Amino acid sequence: MKQDIILAGVGGQGILSIAFAIDMAALKQGLQFKQAEVHGMAQRGGAVQSHLRLADKKIYSDLIPKGQADLILSVEPLETIRYLDYLHPEGIIISSRHPYENIPDYPPLEKVLATISQFPRVKLIDSLSLAREAGSAVTQNMVLLGAASSFLIVEEAYLQEAIKELFGAKGERIVKMNLKAFELGRNKAGLGK
Repeated sequence: MKQDIILAGVGGQGILSIAFAIDMAALKQGLQFKQAEVHGMAQRGGAVQSHLRLADKKIYSDLIPKGQADLILSVEPLETIRYLDYLHPEGIIISSRHPYENIPDYPPLEKVLATISQFPRVKLIDSLSLAREAGSAVTQNMVLLGAASSFLIVEEAYLQEAIKELFGAKGERIVKMNLKAFELGRNKAGLGK
């Protein structure tokens, strides 16, 4: 059993929080993981991506070869496009529909979403609306983790435990809000546009 995941977004969107939750859940489940991450030029607004590899046996490399990712999980649609060449032909894309327009020549959103939608296994999530329903727009990352959770080899219960651990120091209200965001995303997990 193995799974290769590309996490993508921009600084400040919580990509590393998603990685932490999946990593901790994998450990709790007894899986191995390797992770390599690249941070953008700025703390907020720069491209951030992470290669995350999970398996029930030893993993020798932390980088995913092009054409081999089982899942692209992205909090920003233009960042999704950057990594499409990593996707396996049977791979799944879970992406936010909402852009983070941090460059002056951001392409028209309709074209970005159309490019992503050309792939056979895609779920574009209205992460902003679901995050607001959960209590805060900053929970979009947990909405998307929830949407991807049905396709991960890590069990849901371990992901929920990891979310509690990740946000526990911020208080019960923040934990509940992020768990609600996760659940709302999970309810949107069926593939199709």
